[in-house]
Amino acid sequence: MMTQKVETDVCPKCGSILGEIVTTQTGKKLQRCSKSHWNADTRRNEGCNFVKWLEVEPEKLDEKCPKCGSPLLLVVTRSGKKMKKCSTNTWDPQTRQASGCDYVEWINGTTESLDEKCPECGNPLVLFTTSSGKKMKKCSTNGWDKVARKATGCTFIQWLQ
Repeated sequence: MMTQKVETDVCPKCGSILGEIVTTQTGKKLQRCSKSHWNADTRRNEGCNFVKWLEVEPEKLDEKCPKCGSPLLLVVTRSGKKMKKCSTNTWDPQTRQASGCDYVEWINGTTESLDEKCPECGNPLVLFTTSSGKKMKKCSTNGWDKVARKATGCTFIQWLQ
């Protein structure tokens, strides 16, 4: 996780000063009460449980939109998913309408071939890195049927640390 300094804010629950801004592995930013801390072993916040989630500012990329030629932005959604979108695309909350170029490319992850065989079916394994940076070895025949909403092919997966 990355941290950065911020102007002093006060916790609305206990009146203490809020801590540093922290960036999670998924790219989200948050600020906890200084009277609390995250326990990685129990995966829980200990002490005052106030957490202030901050909006992640879009990052300008050195890429051009394939539709209109404008610069692309890297955007992290509220749920932590990442996408590239055209910088001319805007949203009007009053009219609930989008305007500008509609180009969007979701960032899902990367796949690299490995010189290993699947222990279940014997097909080649691949190294898959999620968009949040988590890595797994999985069978190259492994897939997902969006319509039936179920796994296809060999289901071997080994998460790496």
